[in-house]
Amino acid sequence: MINDIKKSAQERMQKSVAALGSQLSKIRTGRAHPALLDGITVSYYGADTPLNQVANVTVEDSRTLAISVFDKSLAQAVEKAIMTSDLGLNPAAAGTVIRVPLPPLTEERRKDLIKVVRGEVESGRVAVRNIRRDANSEIKALLKDKDISEDEAHQSEDEIQKLTDKYIKEMDAQLSAKEEELMEI
Repeated sequence: MINDIKKSAQERMQKSVAALGSQLSKIRTGRAHPALLDGITVSYYGADTPLNQVANVTVEDSRTLAISVFDKSLAQAVEKAIMTSDLGLNPAAAGTVIRVPLPPLTEERRKDLIKVVRGEVESGRVAVRNIRRDANSEIKALLKDKDISEDEAHQSEDEIQKLTDKYIKEMDAQLSAKEEELMEI
């Protein structure tokens, strides 16, 4: 029973760390990366469709993304979707290929992005702490129902705290790596 609680907490914490990693990959650095456009949807026959389902996104060089649209009639819609996104990008269409040059980041923009990254990491930490709280409350319920002893409860809470510390440390490592990546020139 206790092992199930610990295993569930660990799985949920791992998912939180993975979710943070995917969120951080969407935050733009100076380099072109296809994941940068993951959040963009295009109106395709009346339905909002993710960009990667209507086009192929590749890295042309370190500062340019190339988007090959599968359906020529969608090229303008894809271009418009990229322009209206909050990424601040200006795509240039050339037939079925749309090139998206990434402008170099200004110092001010880098600092703003670091604030965004820190906010994302803090949200991740809160998620991990909430998982710890849920697991501890399940353990307290078992103790209250006299299914486990007080010693087992304390030991389990300590183990869950160690898991929490481990995953928060992983998030902090992701934070410092992303900050370093953002501050590179």
